[in-house]
Amino acid sequence: MSWAGPEDVYLSTSLASYLDKKILVLLRDGRKLLGILRSFDQFANAVLEGACERVIVGELYCDLPLGLYVIRGENVVLIGELDAEREELPPHMTRVSPAEIKRAQKAEREASDLKGTMRKRMEFLDMD
Repeated sequence: MSWAGPEDVYLSTSLASYLDKKILVLLRDGRKLLGILRSFDQFANAVLEGACERVIVGELYCDLPLGLYVIRGENVVLIGELDAEREELPPHMTRVSPAEIKRAQKAEREASDLKGTMRKRMEFLDMD
């Protein structure tokens, strides 16, 4: 049995194991980015090659191409490797065009705004 030195522990917790692999990055604002990790630093600043933003609305999704993308580490919530052998999304998800996903986002936003407006109008009925 061999003992791991401090440098071995550092390497196992580093992003180095994800270099040149396809990863998913979840940002603080909720966006999901996919791409090949090409570089990173001690602050989790990262460079993604062939990056795209995955937009999901209900059961629709679209990957919007971004190209080479630099991400500030302070915006990163989660980074994970994507399994190349597995399907990334459940089979019931439908890929749509960028124009269609934008329309779906707008409809979702409008429905959410309407719900908030209705809730404000009905607050006066709350007699607790």
